Amino acid sequence: MAETPCMRWMLVDGFNLVFRSHFAMERSNLRRQSDQFPTGALHGWIKALLDLRDSEKPDRAAVFFDLGGSDRHLAAHPEYKAQRDDTPEDIVLQLPEVKRLTALLGFQVVERRGVEADDLIATAVRRLSAEGHGCVIVSADKDFGQCVGGEVFQLAPPPTANPSAGWRRLDAAGVTEKFGVPPARIADYLALVGDTSDNIPGLRGVGPKTAAKWIAEHGGLEQVLAAADRLEPGRFREQVRAEADRIRANLDLVTFRTDYELDLGEAPVEDVEGVERFLGEMEMHATLRRYRARHGKDAPEKAPAPKSAAKPGSAPPARAGEGPEQGELF
Repeated sequence: MAETPCMRWMLVDGFNLVFRSHFAMERSNLRRQSDQFPTGALHGWIKALLDLRDSEKPDRAAVFFDLGGSDRHLAAHPEYKAQRDDTPEDIVLQLPEVKRLTALLGFQVVERRGVEADDLIATAVRRLSAEGHGCVIVSADKDFGQCVGGEVFQLAPPPTANPSAGWRRLDAAGVTEKFGVPPARIADYLALVGDTSDNIPGLRGVGPKTAAKWIAEHGGLEQVLAAADRLEPGRFREQVRAEADRIRANLDLVTFRTDYELDLGEAPVEDVEGVERFLGEMEMHATLRRYRARHGKDAPEKAPAPKSAAKPGSAPPARAGEGPEQGELF
């Protein structure tokens, strides 16, 4: 019988969830009425974090953010993620407030300049697993399949095109079912097929089924490359021989680095009054009422905004009449 892990940790891929929160609410055009500061991502963010905490019931929770580009990836591949559009201005404006709200809710905020959040999450997983803790990684990124196994799971959100599909919890068997390779071979698989979201090109024409077939027949990436003269379909043989060094470099790009220094410190405590003040400042009135209700408090008719000029952020005004009243969607 498997031992119960010491603690259950929830590790959230911050930008992944921020972008989902923003685009889920984008059409609503939610804004603070007094100055039109955008709040759509904040509405989606607090709902997502509280729902995740309610459903997962972790002992500890941390949210990881990128801070600048990834030095190690850019040094090896200057075009890393270069194809991505600029971050929408509304997300840029809300991001400092997202982090402030995250801390107030009792989630630890983890970031390190020049280090990708994915590497920090993978480092946390390695360390926590070694200490006997269980982890659930909240992210849509397929890269995290390489971390799954034992008491480490990935909680993947539903596809944006099919939100009714619900969240999916992946264990090692689930990763194998989804990708056709086990967690230990996810990095080899990604090196072969590439990762368009990170601007890492794979072998031209080699898709998931072919990559999974080669790995099943030959083993890891080096074994696949060594078998170039025997690979089927035969039309790929010359390409594999010619591009072997580039595909090896891909493996370094898609494999997480897990040896960063990381201090997870003491467990933060939810600041209920601080969250209430924040929601009041942001004029997120309906969200404030529900937050107070979940803590057994009577909600005021309308949360007053502070009289001082201490409101966070600012934004250009939007046209009158755009979108529903602030905070009335959930």
